[in-house]
Amino acid sequence: MFFTGDSSTRKRVDLGGRSSKERDRQKLLEQTRLERNRRLSLRQQNFAALKIQKCFRGRKASEAARFRVREQFHDTYGKHCEKVDRHCFGPDSEFFHQLLFFYNAKHIDDFSVLVEACRLLRKFVQENGDILSIFAGKDYLLNKALVDYRVKKFAYACIQTVHHNRNQLRNQLLAAPVNPNTPATVLLDTIVFLLQPGLPWVCKIVGYFLERNAYALIRDITLTGKESADSHPKSSLVSLEHLLSLLSSHVGEKPCCCPRVDPNWSFSSQILTLPLLWQTFPYLKEVFARWGLIGHYIHQMASCVQHYANVLPKDVTADIPGYACLLGNVLEISRTALSQPDCSSELAVDLASVTTFLLELLPSMKLPHRDIKDSATLGDDDVVVSDQEIELALNKDVEKQICDAIDPRFLLQLVFHLLANALFGQISRVSGPYDGPDDKEVKAVGTACAFLHVTFNTLPLEQIMTVLAYRTELVPVLWSFIKKCHENQKWSSFSEKLAYLSGDAPGWLLPLAVFCPVYKHMLTIIDNEEFYEQEKPLSLKDIRCLIVILRQALWQLLWVSPTAPSNSAKHAASGHATKRHTVEFIQYRVTIVASELLSQLQDWNNRRQFTPPSDFHADAVNDYFISQAVIENTRANDILKRAPFLVPFTSRVKIFTSQLAAARQRNGSHVVFARNRFRIRRNHILEDAFSQMSALSEDDLRGSIRVSFVNEFGVEEAGIDGGGIFKDFMENITRAAFDVQYGLFKETADHLLYPNPGSGMIHEQHLQFFHFLGVLLAKFRHQENAQKMADSRISFTVLASSWKILHYEGDISELELYFVIINNEYGEQTEEELLPGGKNRRVTSENVITFIHLVANHRLNFQIRQQSSHFLRGFQQLIQKEWIDMFNEHEFQLLISGSLDSLDVDDLRTHTTYSSGYHRMMLEDLTGEHYVIEMFWEVIKSFSVENQKKFLKFVTGCSRGPLLGFKYLEPCFCIQRAAGNANEEALDRLPTSATCMNLLKLPPYRSKEQLANKLLYAINADAGFDLS
Repeated sequence: MFFTGDSSTRKRVDLGGRSSKERDRQKLLEQTRLERNRRLSLRQQNFAALKIQKCFRGRKASEAARFRVREQFHDTYGKHCEKVDRHCFGPDSEFFHQLLFFYNAKHIDDFSVLVEACRLLRKFVQENGDILSIFAGKDYLLNKALVDYRVKKFAYACIQTVHHNRNQLRNQLLAAPVNPNTPATVLLDTIVFLLQPGLPWVCKIVGYFLERNAYALIRDITLTGKESADSHPKSSLVSLEHLLSLLSSHVGEKPCCCPRVDPNWSFSSQILTLPLLWQTFPYLKEVFARWGLIGHYIHQMASCVQHYANVLPKDVTADIPGYACLLGNVLEISRTALSQPDCSSELAVDLASVTTFLLELLPSMKLPHRDIKDSATLGDDDVVVSDQEIELALNKDVEKQICDAIDPRFLLQLVFHLLANALFGQISRVSGPYDGPDDKEVKAVGTACAFLHVTFNTLPLEQIMTVLAYRTELVPVLWSFIKKCHENQKWSSFSEKLAYLSGDAPGWLLPLAVFCPVYKHMLTIIDNEEFYEQEKPLSLKDIRCLIVILRQALWQLLWVSPTAPSNSAKHAASGHATKRHTVEFIQYRVTIVASELLSQLQDWNNRRQFTPPSDFHADAVNDYFISQAVIENTRANDILKRAPFLVPFTSRVKIFTSQLAAARQRNGSHVVFARNRFRIRRNHILEDAFSQMSALSEDDLRGSIRVSFVNEFGVEEAGIDGGGIFKDFMENITRAAFDVQYGLFKETADHLLYPNPGSGMIHEQHLQFFHFLGVLLAKFRHQENAQKMADSRISFTVLASSWKILHYEGDISELELYFVIINNEYGEQTEEELLPGGKNRRVTSENVITFIHLVANHRLNFQIRQQSSHFLRGFQQLIQKEWIDMFNEHEFQLLISGSLDSLDVDDLRTHTTYSSGYHRMMLEDLTGEHYVIEMFWEVIKSFSVENQKKFLKFVTGCSRGPLLGFKYLEPCFCIQRAAGNANEEALDRLPTSATCMNLLKLPPYRSKEQLANKLLYAINADAGFDLS
C-alpha cells in the first residue's frame, strides 16, 4: 500500500486457481464455429473434387466412346458415307444410332458426314418419293418412338450445324438456290423435307425445336446471312425462308401436342424482331397472309404485353432496336389481316394493345416527316430537336416501314374494327335505356383511345388527323360515348375496367385526349354552313354540352387537383422514349388539347354566337382568383397561361392592366423623366414617326413621348401634348399605316386587313415598318390607352375557294389541280410546290383534304410569316408575350382597338363630372341638372353613330370608348362652362376641348338647335388642336 523502496514487481498469484491464459466463453464459441465451418468447407471441397473428377472421367469416357463409335462408323459406312444405301436410314440400321451419338457440330469430319447424309437422303427421297418408309420401314407405328426420336435429333443437328458454321456459310444462307448442293442449302432443305405437312413426326420436331430454342438459332443465322446477302428481292424461295414458313405455320395444325413456348424464345420475340423481316422473306409474308397466322401471334403477344420488353432479344444495333423492328413487322403484316372479311374486333383489340405498347417505346418521329413542305412556323407544342434526341433517331428504313404501315387504309380498318362494338352498342340502345357501357365496349373504346393517344405523340400528325377526322366516324362515336358516360356518371367504371389507367384516374382522360385533337382538326376545314346550319358533325346543342364538359375537365386538372408537369411528362411530349400512358402525362396532354379545342369553339362563338360567352368561364373566378393570377407559380397564374378563356375577358383585361402598371413602376425614374419630343408633319406622319422612333433605344421607348404637329404650311399647331395630341397622333398614324394604298396591308372581301405578302416589292424596309408598327401599338397600349387597330381573320377568306373544291360533286381530278400554288403579286406570277414533286402530283378525292391544309398553311403561315413575326417582335419589345397570350385573336383586337360597340351615352353620362356652373344642383327633394346639360345629352343621343364617334374623338382623342366602359376612362369626362356670362359674344363661340384631360368646354347655349349646330360644326371641322 505504501512505497517500500523496492523497485521490482512481484509476481501475482491468483488464489482462485484459474490460469491467466484461460479464454472467455465468447472466444471459445467463436473458435468452435470457425473450426466447424473449416471442416464443412473441407468436406465440400472434397465432394466438389470428386464430382469434378467424376464429370471429367465421364466426359473423357464419353469422348473416347464417341471416338470409338466414330471410327466404327467410318469403317462401316465410309468417311464420306460412300457405303451408305437407302436401308441405312431405316429403324433396323445402326447408321443414325451411331451418327447421332458421336456427332459434334464443331468437328469438321462430322460436318462433312452430316452434309453427305443429307445429300443421300434427298437423293433417296427423289428416287422413292416416300420419306416415311425410308425412316420407318414398312410399319411406322411399330417403330414410332425410335423413328420420332431419330428424326427430331437429326433435324436439330442440321440446324445446329448451320448455326455453328454460319460465318463460314454466310454467302449461302440467304442466297438464291442456284446450286442446290451447297452445304447450307442441303442441311436446310433436309429439315424442310422432314417438316412437310402430313408427316406423323412434324409435331415432335417442332416441339423439340421449341424446347431447344431453335428460333434463336434461326435469328442468328438470318442476321449473319443478311450481312452478305444482296438487297434485291429473290426470284425463288430461299431454303431458310421455307423452313421458317413451315415452323411458323405449324401453330394452325390440329391436333398439336407442341409444348407451350417460353416468350423469350418464341417466334414473335426472336423472328418478328428481325429488321425488315418481310423484305428479307417475302414468301413468309404470303404464308402469314394466306393462313391468317398473325392473329395467333398477336394474341400470344397480347397475353404478356405488359412484360414484353423483358423478353425481346438484344438489339441488332443502337438505331435498330428490337421493339421497333417488331412494331414495323407487326404493323406491315396486320394490314392484310385487318382487310379480311372475317377479321374480328378481338383481333383488332389485341393488335391495338400490342402496337400501343411498342409505340410507347419509340422516340417521337414527328419531326423527320419530310413529305410536307417545311413552311409553317413552330407552334406552342412544337419541339426543337436536341442533340440527345438526334442520337435516339431510328434507322431510316425501319422508321419508314413504321410510318408507311400506319397509312390511311390501316387507320380506317383498325378504327372501324375497334369501334364496331361501340357502334353496335349505340344502335342497339336506340330504343332502350342506357345503364352505362358494357365491358366489351369499354375495352374497345379504351384500347382505341390508348392506341391513338400514343400514335398522336409518336408519329407525324397531319395525315393521321386528316384520315381520322374526315374518313372515319371517330368523332361522332367518341362523342356519343363521352356524352353518355357524362350523363350517367359512368366514368369511374370506365377507369376501373381499363388496364391503361390506374383506378384513381378520371375515366374521361383518355377519351378526351383523343377526341379533342381530332375534332379540333376537323373544325379547321369545315365551313360556316356545315357548322351552324347543317350542324355537322355535332349539333349546336351537343357542342354546348361539350363546352361544359371541357370546362369542367380543365378546371379539375388545373385548379381542383393540379399536377405540375414533371420532366418525364415534358420529355414524353417532346419525343423522348418515355411512357406516354402515365396518368401524369395524359393529364398534361389533356390540358393542352382540351384548351386548344375550347379556344377554337370560343372563336366559332365569336363569329356567330350559339351559346352565352359565360359558358366558357369557370364559376369560381372571383377577386381572390384575380389577385392570385398576377403572382407567378400559383394555380391561378397557371390557368391564365394554359386556359385563359376560363377567366372572363373583363377580368383578364384588369389583370393585363395591373401587369402594365406594375411594369411601369418597375421601370423606375427613367420613365418619369425621359421625355422624347416628336415633330410630325401631318402629311408625312408615317415616315416622320418611323424615322424618329427608330432612333430610340428600348429604354427611351418606355419613357414618355410628346408630339407636336406641323400643318401643311410648316406651322406648328396650337396645343400642348398632355396625352391628347399623342392619342390623335396614334389614330392618324394607324389610319395611314393600315391604308391598303400604302402597300403594307391588303384587304379581304369583308374589309378586314392582313399583311401584304408582296409588301417587299413596294417597300425595301417593309419588315422594319412592320416592326415599327408593333412597337408603336405596344407603346400606345403601354401608356394606358385604347386605340383602334384594324385586324383580320384571313384564315376563313383564303379557304373560301378551297371549300368549293371540298364540296365539288364531280371527280376532283377532272379539275386538273396539282400540289402547286400560284402567286400573282403586282403582275409578277410565280409558282411554288406545296410538296416535293407537287407539280406532278394531281389533286384527287383521296388527297384533297391534304391539299386544302397545305394551301391554308402556305397562305396563313408561310407567305406572311416574316411580316407577322416582325410585327409581333416589335409589340413584344414593350409588352411581354405571356401578357398577350391571355387573349385570342378576337380579344386581342378588342384589347388594342377598344370597345367595338356604339357609344353608350347612358354609361358616359353616369361617369361624367361637371364644373364652373354646370355642377349638379340639389333642389328641395329632387336631384336636377343644369338645363344646358339636359339639352346636351339629348343632342348627343340624337346624333348618328358616326357623329357620336366624332364627338368622342373630339373630347378624348379616340373614337372608341374604353374597353370596360367609361368608368375606366382616366381622367373622367368633364363638361366645363366656357363663359361666365351668357352674352351674345359668348354664345357665338364654338365648343372646345382638352383631350389630354377629357374635357369639353361648352358655352351656355340657349336652345337645343343652337347647341346641336355648334357641336356638329366643331366635331366635323377637322381643325386639329386649334379648337383645344
